[in-house]
Amino acid sequence: MAVLVSGGAGYIGSHMVLELLDRGEKVVVLDNLSTGFWWAVPPEAVFVQGDVGDQQLVESVIAEHGVSEIAHFAARIVVPESVSDPLGYYYNNTVKTRALLESAVRCGVKHVIFSSTAAVYGEPAVSPVPEEIALDPINPYGRSKLMSEWMLQDAAKAHGFSYVALRYFNVAGADPRGRSGQSSPNATHLIKVASQAALGQREGLTIFGSDYATPDGTCVRDYIHVTDLARAHLAALDHLRGGGASLTLNCGYGRGYSVRQVVDVVKKVSGVDFPVTMAERRAGDPGSLIARADRIRAELGWSPEHDDLEEIVGQALAWEDKLRTRNASA
Repeated sequence: MAVLVSGGAGYIGSHMVLELLDRGEKVVVLDNLSTGFWWAVPPEAVFVQGDVGDQQLVESVIAEHGVSEIAHFAARIVVPESVSDPLGYYYNNTVKTRALLESAVRCGVKHVIFSSTAAVYGEPAVSPVPEEIALDPINPYGRSKLMSEWMLQDAAKAHGFSYVALRYFNVAGADPRGRSGQSSPNATHLIKVASQAALGQREGLTIFGSDYATPDGTCVRDYIHVTDLARAHLAALDHLRGGGASLTLNCGYGRGYSVRQVVDVVKKVSGVDFPVTMAERRAGDPGSLIARADRIRAELGWSPEHDDLEEIVGQALAWEDKLRTRNASA
């Protein structure tokens, strides 16, 4: 039996692939390479280049490789882009997820792990944010993921499969062994952008918004190491295989850092005082998102191992430097 990882050539998906392979699982990666990279898929995994919305392809892959579980990462994730291209986000994130779920049902897949987001909460009235709070996303990205959560819940009830939906907060860092990291050159992740600025790949960094209702006026986020997140998916997989009920859980550490604080840590770890400029807020950005993260520990027995911002930044910088060398020699 195999685990199908959609979007497994991308940032978070590639780390899930590494964790699965590290413990001897059979892995099949499906990725259209729109934002992922073929070289991010280890040779031990089966790689199929294709789209998660191509139901004929998906169903043939499931049948050929004996897929018993699906970990669904494939999505577009840039909030400002979702504001300018909402229909593209609803098509890519929602319509294609519906197609994948239909294929899973047709082929008898019993377990699905879904990559959701803290963007489903919008501007929450309480912090840290518990899973049971009213959901009110403020951008098309969050809405596209919430609609996918609803489809997952309804389909599971109707067709007898089980799932875990994991609501990510801000994912950062790189594989501690240097095997993968955030590789998209135009990624908007703060730590990625700040690392590029520290390494001279950007002229500097822009902070969007200094008038939020936060201690220093800049956005506050809960940063979770990508390897801890991937291991949360492993814990979810084990939960489902053991007969556990369907769950929706936050993935975060339960504390936040402002944009200014993150920039200061990148400057400290890198030893580079790169230029920082201020700009107006970006559309769709909430002021503060911090997870209430006790439920995932209780339900899955998950315990983070990389809950340290300086470690996260250091590994992101190391990956960025490695990526720069790789691109230069390509």
